[in-house]
Amino acid sequence: MNINIISQYKGLRRENYILCFGRLVTAMGAMVRPMLTMILSQKLGMNAVQVAWVTALMGILSIPANLVGGKMADRFSKKMNIVYLDIVSVVCYIICGLIPLSGKSIVLMFIASTCQNMENPSYNSLTADITLTEDRERGYSLQYLMGNLGGVMASAVAGFMFRNYLWLAFLLSGISIGISSVLIFLFVQNITPVKDISQKAVYQANRHGESLWTILRENRLILLYILTASGYGAMYQMYNYLVPMDLVRLHGDTGAVIYGTVTSVNCIIVVIFTPIFTKLLHRFSEPVKTMYGYLMMLFGYGIFLVFAGHISFYYVAMIVMTWGEVSNMLAESPYLTRRMPASHRGRVHGLMEVTRIGVMSGYQMLIGVIYKNSTPTFTWIIVLMTGALFLGLTGILAAKDKRRYKNLYRV
Repeated sequence: MNINIISQYKGLRRENYILCFGRLVTAMGAMVRPMLTMILSQKLGMNAVQVAWVTALMGILSIPANLVGGKMADRFSKKMNIVYLDIVSVVCYIICGLIPLSGKSIVLMFIASTCQNMENPSYNSLTADITLTEDRERGYSLQYLMGNLGGVMASAVAGFMFRNYLWLAFLLSGISIGISSVLIFLFVQNITPVKDISQKAVYQANRHGESLWTILRENRLILLYILTASGYGAMYQMYNYLVPMDLVRLHGDTGAVIYGTVTSVNCIIVVIFTPIFTKLLHRFSEPVKTMYGYLMMLFGYGIFLVFAGHISFYYVAMIVMTWGEVSNMLAESPYLTRRMPASHRGRVHGLMEVTRIGVMSGYQMLIGVIYKNSTPTFTWIIVLMTGALFLGLTGILAAKDKRRYKNLYRV
């Protein structure tokens, strides 16, 4: 790999690298959440509609938690928010590993997952605080890269643990999150926000005392971006919902192993292409990167639909989808942090999570009903049509954004 692609991550603050290493350690133990669909369907015997309702209900119930997480990020120590919420997650996962799998385990998983979601506004806002506007894409890119590097092993191992050692996956998840929180507590010391006086930072000036809704009324394109980003999340969620159910339908008990190995390919491609795409797409605007993400995701799902039953093509589809995932990731946090006052970052990230959860949950319930009452092919066609609609909305955003935030487009 070209040395310039790797060296682009030099020059960030020490705290950036510690946060990234924390992501790496946490991801190494993230073996349970991606297998939720299979746990509910194969271990607890739920049908497609029941799985959709349970996962959607978990998402809906976490909405107030994400709003609280956003307020916490703007009001309290972002570092300690992460540590305290991690402690709750650790306790929940360890208990899950020590008790028989049941409805109680799902409740504990929900609490742990909600705490991890609640800390996202603090994580994203802290990264923005300690990173200059020009360096922000690199900072978020490196975090994403390290998280997926840890996920390479986690995803593959989870597929093999699923049948007989699910309890161990719970324990490893708790231990890894615990290690991450200790690292952040001990080594993230300087969290003083950077002073950015560049022309592109003009939209980030603090506006203390003003409500989030006042800010959003002046920046309505933020709401459109949140909608399109939430749509992307709903589309991508089908990989964790429709794909595993189709793999089990087509390949029986080996579907879990196939799903685990395909997911590990996702992580490998992220590790390889995140630095490459960070370099190649540096000059493209965030809305354009989101459009690329939609295009490649739709193409990947199309491959899965056309070649269903042919295992080798699952990996091809995953590679294409992952290219889209990386492109979308490079847009999300930089878009919000470059266009919003620094004083409101936590709340806007909380709003983003709430909207994403609402859209994902509602869409998954709809797709669950369609999947039960029609054919898998028809269900996938509905998914592709929905993705095309959101792609069109992202195109509108790209055109309007360039006129509204002119300073960000000046070389």
